[in-house]
Amino acid sequence: MSASGGTRAIVAALGANLAIAVSKFVAFAFSGSSSMLAEGVHSLADSGNQFLLLIGGKKAQREATPQHPFGYGRERYIYAFLVSIVLFSVGGMFAIYEGYEKIRHPHELEHWYWPVGVLVFAIIAEGFSFRTAIKESNELRGKLSWTEFVRRAKAPELPVVLLEDFGALVGLVLALCGVGLSLLTGDGLWDGVGTVCIGVLLVLIALVLAAETKSLLLGEAAGTETVRAIEAAVVDGDKVTGIIHMRTLHLGPEELLVAAKIAVRHDETAAEIASAIDAAEARIRAAVPIARVIYLEPDIYSEAEADKGPDREATPGGPAPHPTGH
Repeated sequence: MSASGGTRAIVAALGANLAIAVSKFVAFAFSGSSSMLAEGVHSLADSGNQFLLLIGGKKAQREATPQHPFGYGRERYIYAFLVSIVLFSVGGMFAIYEGYEKIRHPHELEHWYWPVGVLVFAIIAEGFSFRTAIKESNELRGKLSWTEFVRRAKAPELPVVLLEDFGALVGLVLALCGVGLSLLTGDGLWDGVGTVCIGVLLVLIALVLAAETKSLLLGEAAGTETVRAIEAAVVDGDKVTGIIHMRTLHLGPEELLVAAKIAVRHDETAAEIASAIDAAEARIRAAVPIARVIYLEPDIYSEAEADKGPDREATPGGPAPHPTGH
């Protein structure tokens, strides 16, 4: 996932949310609608979330240091996880609390045209932001469904913006329904019900985001297609005859670690093996440019050791028996 695509979606969402947040707070001041207050806080939280994503992207560009030899690519995952916490606490829980208070102490809406007008404006602005996120995501998701794209994406920015914008649009519809029912029935209770629904929606989205970013923080392997491309690049059938085992790990959205034990012929010299490893690394980087850190360990394939099956306590595949039998 390109960082530029994610940044464009973040900036579009940030601009929309700041404008919407101001308009919602103005509508709340004139109407007293709890839905407007909850939605205003929601938009303010979303704006803060976009700032967090931009900060994470900036910090992730720092050069590697002796203390952090693999760089700071995972900063983007950390800040995306913070987004889920903000969305859960500031957005979701506040909305549920505000809606609960409104249900307990309902009051009639004043100047109803303010919340209705702002909600219509907000739906248009959020629709623009959501359209931008969809456009940027379509360039990357290929044939994946939207659910698969959110679950498999290694860069967190676009899935976060997609879910935030989707939640914002559904929340606006819920707020409009709550305000509309309050106006039709003359009972402010419905405004509170709409606010609680918004809060529950935000909490659910926050939990999905937290689960996905937690997986990225723990460390995810490369996708299936990427693994196949690496495997095809490693083996040349001449110097490198096979892969005994291989592990991949995303150090960041655009940085992949590849570690593999490769099979070489038993009669190769050290110089020939070193040359074969260099060539294999070059092929990997050509096939998968994000493979920045590559460790290849040569070994002689042993069917006897391979037949023992995977052993997490030993090097998979195992070394070949010593030629002397010792």
